[in-house]
Amino acid sequence: MKARLSRHFQSKDPVVGNIVACWGRYGLRRSTTGSVFDVLVQSIASQQISGAVARKILDRLIALHGGRFPTPSQLAGSTREQLRAVGFSFSKIAALHDLAAHCLDGRLPADPALAAMDDEAVIERCIAVRGIGRWTAQMLLMFHFGRQDVMPVDDFGVRKGFQLAYGLKAMPKPKALLVYAERWRPYRSAGAWYMWRAMELHKEGRLPKRAGRAPRIELAPEKPELSPDRRGKAKKAKRVSTRA
Repeated sequence: MKARLSRHFQSKDPVVGNIVACWGRYGLRRSTTGSVFDVLVQSIASQQISGAVARKILDRLIALHGGRFPTPSQLAGSTREQLRAVGFSFSKIAALHDLAAHCLDGRLPADPALAAMDDEAVIERCIAVRGIGRWTAQMLLMFHFGRQDVMPVDDFGVRKGFQLAYGLKAMPKPKALLVYAERWRPYRSAGAWYMWRAMELHKEGRLPKRAGRAPRIELAPEKPELSPDRRGKAKKAKRVSTRA
């Protein structure tokens, strides 16, 4: 696979091609464990908390169901009080119950049916579930189904990696990146994956320097960094505004 990607990107976009050459084994592989339901439960659990805390909550969820990952039916039968005791917030409990309902009534089909759908159809089914956004659905396509042509343009790491790899002054706007990445087809998932690797190579001081001119692409304006005392004033102003 790496040899195929190397040939593709060297002909279509040498910046990515050079990262392919710099990195070891291509690591984007289809998952062989769990179901879409399992993946989305874990995604809901991990939102806005650390991985370690999410893991503890999931462990308690599994313990609640006799040491096994719950089925949609079991999750639907879990009360708000039980799930609250496990550690889920009320908004996440509502999302989990909505996910279970979608699985039980077929609005979110089982894995074989989803696997037969095109990318956008899978995304539409997933984002209809409360608490599931487009990015989560795209990660599902890439890492669970192994789809090769997904472009998660709203992902911070992909945009930051692109900025570093192409020597830009700021991150590209998502819509502009989507247009640029057309040249990566039919391996946009790989292109995104190598943008994540670009961040790692940059930290290690091994990111290849871009040859030639930077691409003409619309950049997102960077937010100015406030000094500590200006941050304090901004917070105070926000508190006053909220009370008003």
